[in-house]
Amino acid sequence: MSWKTAYRSFYYENAEEPEDIVLEPEKTALLVIDIQNTYLEPQDSDAENGRWQPFYKRMNEVVIPNTAKLIDRCRFAGVEVIFARIACLKPDGRDRSLSQKKPGFNYLLLPKDRADSQIVDALAPREDEITIIKTTDSALTGTNLRLVLHNMRIENVIIAGIFTDQCVASTVRSLADESFNVVVAENCCAAASKELHDNELTIINMIYCHVASLEEVSGFIQSVLSN
Repeated sequence: MSWKTAYRSFYYENAEEPEDIVLEPEKTALLVIDIQNTYLEPQDSDAENGRWQPFYKRMNEVVIPNTAKLIDRCRFAGVEVIFARIACLKPDGRDRSLSQKKPGFNYLLLPKDRADSQIVDALAPREDEITIIKTTDSALTGTNLRLVLHNMRIENVIIAGIFTDQCVASTVRSLADESFNVVVAENCCAAASKELHDNELTIINMIYCHVASLEEVSGFIQSVLSN
């Protein structure tokens, strides 16, 4: 199924197909969200490890390899590559937003220099690539990303990362509200379950972004890559 007809919610079931997407490299950035060491670490029990196994499998076999390909293609095309990662500036995490202090899965204490807060080695940023440190779900809220994008005259943002239904979706909505054109590379993203992933993409598609595959996103900048 084409990106033009996939992930249609009730609101857009009968909407016309969107126009072709053309991403000019000098006006486009790739934003890789929260693919950090902490999310690939084992859980505290065998039962939890089993429950999370589909996520680990998707990350290792789909998301990380595909995101590496997308990064390489964007670098080759001259698309700016930017990373965002969850990391607090204070060792005790006092600077975190409330969403990262609440008990449960979203309790995140990741001091910025600790190994588990770093981007995974397979996707390591180059020296001249920007990494945004955030204590919020949205990579735009509470950071200087908005200013960075405007200063570089960026109009289009390609999204990869985790979790689809949390930080990815929050960032997509924030970018859309700021009138950026957003494209989500669906097979460069993951949620804790495939159901959560697919449901969230269906919710945000067409209104806040366009959802497409890595292969389709590459085609949006194909004319540049083929030169």
